[in-house]
Amino acid sequence: MLKDPADRTAGLARRVTYLIDPEGTIREAYKVEDIEMHPARVLADLRAILGIKV
Repeated sequence: MLKDPADRTAGLARRVTYLIDPEGTIREAYKVEDIEMHPARVLADLRAILGIKV
């Protein structure tokens, strides 16, 4: 897929986070778009996978 030449981020790396469960299975892949909210979202999903209630 060709990137739009007008896109200022076209040549930059995209941030991606993978959530891997204790058995080594990738449970979720996140495109990091909102850097401030990203950690909370990943931690909430991790707690759900592990069955941790806050």
